[in-house]
Amino acid sequence: MTGIWSETSGPPDGPLVVLVHGSMDRSAGLLKLSRRLDDEHLVLRYDRRGYGRSTPHDGPYDVGSQVDDLAALLEGRAAIVFGHSYGGNVALALAARRPDLVRGVAVYETPLSWLAWWPTTTAGGDALTVRDGHVADPADAAERFMRRLVGDERWSRLPEGTRRARRAEGPAMIGELHDLRDHAPWDPAAVTTPVVAMRGEHGAEHHRLSTAHLEATLPVCRLVDIHGARHFGPNTHPDAVAAVIAELVARLPSGT
Repeated sequence: MTGIWSETSGPPDGPLVVLVHGSMDRSAGLLKLSRRLDDEHLVLRYDRRGYGRSTPHDGPYDVGSQVDDLAALLEGRAAIVFGHSYGGNVALALAARRPDLVRGVAVYETPLSWLAWWPTTTAGGDALTVRDGHVADPADAAERFMRRLVGDERWSRLPEGTRRARRAEGPAMIGELHDLRDHAPWDPAAVTTPVVAMRGEHGAEHHRLSTAHLEATLPVCRLVDIHGARHFGPNTHPDAVAAVIAELVARLPSGT
């Protein structure tokens, strides 16, 4: 089992911003966003357990263990935490459990798959589907998830080593998605830090509904639509997402 890989960029005395990636992604997927922030912010990116340079990893892959990883990386420093997709649940769970480490939270289309209305036809739900009485092999489930996200043609054009690496991330994906479906990872009432919940203007209906749900249930939450974006807005519209994060930072009391 390896440790958790991380790197920082930006001025050491800048406000600390942590970027948390989603399922079947890695810190590199947030590199464009990081580059829009690290002129004025100290940006910490890391590969969550079981992904990228934090593989192999024996797990477990539940949200609680991932909160422990993030808390350890912060080393007592308070940060603004941004989470994309599944990463938003890690950010919100850290805010609920360790408010001393979180100055503010920004999330983008965070899945709420433990709620009764969450559809089972999403890429994550499809990856967990039992077929012919058998649970999917984790590697096959990871490939199916990726094909849903990027399309069969793009998947087939990826280098063989890349496809192999993505399939190897299947155990992490299966573990974290099962845990998220079966357990609410945070209590809305416990998230007392300011939250900005973003969604793409052209995002899927369930993602738009989940973002509205955050605005309605979290004590201090503002909803922001990212014009022209879909689920991968942090990658396709990094300027707009970075502006929202920077605005949150500017509104927070300094050094708290």
